[in-house]
Amino acid sequence: MKNKLFFFALVVLSNSCKPKVQEEIQPDITKIAFGSCNRQDAPQPLWQPILADQPDLWIWTGDNIYGDSPIMDTLRAKYARQNSHPEYAALKAYTPIIGIWDDHDYGINDGGKAFAQKKESRDIMFDFLEVPADAPERSREGAYSSRLFGQGENLIKIILLDARYFRDTLQRVERVYLPNETGEILGEAQWTWLAKELKESPAKINLIISGIQFLPTEHAYEKWANFPLEREKLLDLIATSGAKTPVLLSGDRHIAEVMKLTDNRFPNGLYEITASGLTHTWSGIAEEPNQFRVSELIAKLNYGLATIDWEKGELTFQVKGEDGAVYAAQSISIK
Repeated sequence: MKNKLFFFALVVLSNSCKPKVQEEIQPDITKIAFGSCNRQDAPQPLWQPILADQPDLWIWTGDNIYGDSPIMDTLRAKYARQNSHPEYAALKAYTPIIGIWDDHDYGINDGGKAFAQKKESRDIMFDFLEVPADAPERSREGAYSSRLFGQGENLIKIILLDARYFRDTLQRVERVYLPNETGEILGEAQWTWLAKELKESPAKINLIISGIQFLPTEHAYEKWANFPLEREKLLDLIATSGAKTPVLLSGDRHIAEVMKLTDNRFPNGLYEITASGLTHTWSGIAEEPNQFRVSELIAKLNYGLATIDWEKGELTFQVKGEDGAVYAAQSISIK
């Protein structure tokens, strides 16, 4: 493993020496790191262990900054502050970075389709992620997109779902979000796109990402289960699409956990990994029911790391923290 100091030494080279990140990364991608809930003005101690892991890809899974403003210059300034963080800059210089938003980087806490500045906010996020001007997601409504990485048979598809731009409203009573029995999250165009992305995917691994959690049904906060028809529609689509080795990734909660749904659609289980808390988590851990949890509930600073062993046909997820600590691990067979 390369010494971490090597990464920082490279960063201080002149911009003329800085290598350009290519759209296609090397064959047989083996490590993907991901995380969420990142305050741009707070200490960020996890970039060092993330750099030490040397991921082939970094995925933002939401709340990439805490913008929380309808003023677009405020969002730009906060993204600029994040970009100026030296250790994040080190990662950005040598690792491809993609991502999707949640609410705080969207611009409004728990916001949905009524946010008036959503188109401008989306474009600012795309600029932060350095999405090319001619990328298909630039020419349509919403921020959803997909990427295919690898070469030959060892392909990974990353599907980034936009759970904000088209999302219907929710009512909150005594700090509990009530189900919207007929409401939508993705909208018609995104559903059509997603069905095509899953059914036509050539990848051996399909990572499906949303800022809010997919599987949990019991907690009081934002989740796919607040829109029960949308949640069931998504699970049905994944099950019938034929997409190989689907895994759900999420953020938002300021905790981390590994979950597994087993039913007639998923006899071998559908896993979700929530990694949430790059800069802050719950101040104290409290019990929260979750019938799908198969790990501990983790309330420490954390990020996720996926490691792929193509020869063994094994995908291993870890929830990691400061100094490389491993808080949870789950292996999944690549079908």
